This record gives sequence, C-alpha cells and structure tokens, in this order.
Amino acid sequence: MIERGDFVVPYFNNRYRFDKPPLTYWAQVASFRIFGENAFAARFPSAIAAALTAVVIFAWGARLQLARVGFWAAIVFTLCLQTFIHAKAAVADMWLVLFMTLAHWAGHELVRDRFGGSWRSVVVRSGGLRGWWWLFYLALAFAFLAKGPIGWMPLGTVLVFRWFQPVPFFSRRFLFVRGVLLTLALVALWGVPALVRTQGEFLAVGLGRHVVGRSFGTMQGHGGASILSGLLSLPFYFVTVFISFAPWSVKLPWLARRLWRKRDPLDLFLIAGIAVIVVIFSFVKTKLPHYILPAFPLLSLLLVRQWFASGASERMLRGCSIATAAAMLAVALVGFPLIAPSFPSSALFEKAKPYLQPQMDFAAYDFDAPSLVWKFRSRVRGFLHYNREDNRDVATLQPEQIPPFLAGPGPHFVVLPSTLADRLYPNLPSGYRKFSTRGFDIAKGRWVDLTLILKNT
Repeated sequence: MIERGDFVVPYFNNRYRFDKPPLTYWAQVASFRIFGENAFAARFPSAIAAALTAVVIFAWGARLQLARVGFWAAIVFTLCLQTFIHAKAAVADMWLVLFMTLAHWAGHELVRDRFGGSWRSVVVRSGGLRGWWWLFYLALAFAFLAKGPIGWMPLGTVLVFRWFQPVPFFSRRFLFVRGVLLTLALVALWGVPALVRTQGEFLAVGLGRHVVGRSFGTMQGHGGASILSGLLSLPFYFVTVFISFAPWSVKLPWLARRLWRKRDPLDLFLIAGIAVIVVIFSFVKTKLPHYILPAFPLLSLLLVRQWFASGASERMLRGCSIATAAAMLAVALVGFPLIAPSFPSSALFEKAKPYLQPQMDFAAYDFDAPSLVWKFRSRVRGFLHYNREDNRDVATLQPEQIPPFLAGPGPHFVVLPSTLADRLYPNLPSGYRKFSTRGFDIAKGRWVDLTLILKNT
C-alpha cells in the first residue's frame, strides 16, 4: 500500500490480494509510518488489538459490577496459548476478535435491559440503549473490514439467545433493518471503490473463493477433502481447544459439568456466542485451530465467572497466571529470537544479502511462503516470478523453466529444493553463487532443504 500509494485495493507481490479486507493493512501502514518498515511494526497492531480486547473484557465485567471477574477474565484471555501466538503475528485475527467482542458486549447490553417505545427511543433520544445499538452495528462493520462476513457472527449469537431466552421488544432493541443498512453503508465506503477498481473481482474472489471456497472445500491443505473426512473432522475444535486455550483448558470439563446443572441468562448469552462460533467453523471444511479465537473472550468470562461463583479463591488463578506469563515471556524474548534465523526465508536472505541487487527478479519452485517476498523485497525491487498454469497465476516455476529464467538478461535468483538444485546444476556456471539451508516451512507445516542460486550479471 505504501509503495503503490493505493489504500483501497490490497496487493501482494504485484498482484491483487483478495484474501482479506484492508483494515489490518491500514493499521500496519500507520505502524510503518511510526516505527519504519520492519517486522516489529508489522506485528505491533496485533498486539494493540489484543490489549484492547483485554480492556473490553475487563470493562464488560466491570459493567456487570463484577470488576474482579472482568480483571481475571482479561488475564485468562491474554495468557492463553492462541492469544500469545496471534497477539504477535502480522495477521488479521486479533482485529476480528476485538470487534466481535465489542459487538457481543453491545448485543448483551441490548438484551439485558428492558425498554419500550419506537426505534427513536433507541437511536435518537439520549440515554437508554442508543449507544449500545450504535456500538453493535459499528463493531459489526469493522469486524467485516477486518476479516469479511465471518465478523457478523454476533448477529447469530443474539438470535440464538433469543430462541432460548425470551426477550421483550426484541426487534425494537436491535432494529435489524436499520442496523444492517448502517453496517452495509460503512462497509460500502471501502467496498464500492474496491469493487469498481477491480471490476467486481474482489467480490467474486474474496467472497467466492475465500469464504464460500473455505466453507465447502479445503484451502492450503487445511481440512479434509472428502465428505467422510469432513464428518470425521467435526469434533476438531472440541479437541484442539484443549491446546489453544491452554493452560486454562484444564478447567473446561469442570466448567461444562457446572453449567449443565445451573446457568443464568448471562451464562446462556456467553454459551450462545461460543456455540455459534464453534458450530459454524466446525461445518467449514477448511479448519485451523485459531479460527475459533473470537470465542475465547466469551469463554474467559464464562470460566472466571463460574470460578468465583463456585466459591474458589484467586490463589490458583494468580499462581497459574504468574507461571504462564513467565513461560511466555521466556519464549517470546529468548525462544523466538533464537529460532527465527533458522526459518528458511530468513536464513537464505542473510546468506545472500551481500550479493543482492535492487534490479533483481526472483523465482521459486516448490516454496512460495509469503516470507520469501517479505524478506527479499526489502533489498530488491523485483517481484517473485509468476507462472501461468490452468488459467491462473502460480508463484512458482517448473523445473525445466529454471535454467532459462536464470540465464536471461540481468541479475536473477531462484529458490528451489536442494536435490533439484544439485540435479540442475551439478557444477555452477561462471558468475553463479549457491546458498543452502534447512528449516521449517510454517506456511506448509513441513521441513525443507532449500538452495538459492543467484546470478549477478
């Protein structure tokens, strides 16, 4: 966005990027302006979103006159494994979590208090529920801008809650038609220019491939490809939550037994929100453990609320929090910096950096991790080469295309498996250099042995 001066249509590697709407990229642009273009600046907005989510959880608890519950629920959310991972990752998830949590809080306030009158008593008159109505639909708009239609799940939460818990004047509390129109209008401020600029392709690919496609098929190897494997994967999140929500997940069986015996309307609202998120993603064929992260603020409030309602003390919470925080700090400050240089893109970049030239183009075979573009384009102006296959752009060359690519005019380099590099170039031509590394490809979840072959002339 900064390089092109285009803040409407996201690009990656000189091609449209329709995976996500632009809210996260806007936040990263602001961070780059402040801190410069570096990894810290790319990750910083996620940390801010996670911190703000913790503040919202605390404020929600305080609003219920349960400040102690809000405080510890914020701690539980902050110190669960999935938050620890995504609060420092340059991805859109924490912004989605923030705005969905705000929408859930506002939705709860709208069903918590009784009122009558017309819609003007909500939207126009001061006091009452007017502010919560506006917050609910504003949060839904920003949740969409963070990660698309999946951000509207709080609408499902209030409808499910209404099904189990009668709410007087339900329609007048939410004024769904006016509220949805407000949300759509806010999204359209970005969406209409984006659709016009891309001749509707943003909708066709962003919604068609990345929403519908993920729902009915697998993407990037995540999830089962057959109907049987899809059915077998339905309990996926009921299993992975014990890792994602660790260390607090050890109390989930206890929580389930307690709620089975007794629950109040607030419990039902939190359960409804958790259930909507888990059920929807359970039926989506593409599965990743972090998809249900928006349920964790609700789960944290539910767990801590029941913890104190059972008469338990803060001692265990305090001790577990201190131990978890210490372990996470050690991993973040010592562990990550130690292992980061061993990641393939980083290792190859450091080895080849003295020989990189600004005018270089580059290509890859069997390795198209986004980090390859992130790392090398900090020193070169060229882009990762695309190849046309089956009427679509593929960011990889075929083996037989590698020698002609490197032999073309000007400096080039290519990244490929070491076995293929040895087969294609048992002896390097004059002016060529070779650098090799082994490491873990996070994008594909596999160990790789890679070689970078570079030609400087």
